Amino acid sequence: MSATVLNIHEFYNELKSVGFNEQQSELIANLHSKTATAAVEQARHDYKLDEVATKRDLKELEDATKRDLKELELKLSIQIEKSRADTTALIIRLGFLQIALITAMLLKLVGMF
Repeated sequence: MSATVLNIHEFYNELKSVGFNEQQSELIANLHSKTATAAVEQARHDYKLDEVATKRDLKELEDATKRDLKELELKLSIQIEKSRADTTALIIRLGFLQIALITAMLLKLVGMF
């Protein structure tokens, strides 16, 4: 904003230096300021400049995505380890069940049961 004010002030001074009186210089400088402001607002509207992502926005999004991925990776590792432990326990139980079934079948064959 200060750059625009400075430019309008310089514009006003230049008008005065080439012979415009104070009132004329002020009127022309104000009209110039309003026209420039309207042009900027129209460009914002036409090109949806308020919706454009900045490099900072993209960097923040990238950082947030990396954090989310690390968090998901950690959760997935925990789930994999839990599944691995559950699978190991199931295999051990199935092994004991097979031993019990084989023992029962052998005992039945030998006639002890």
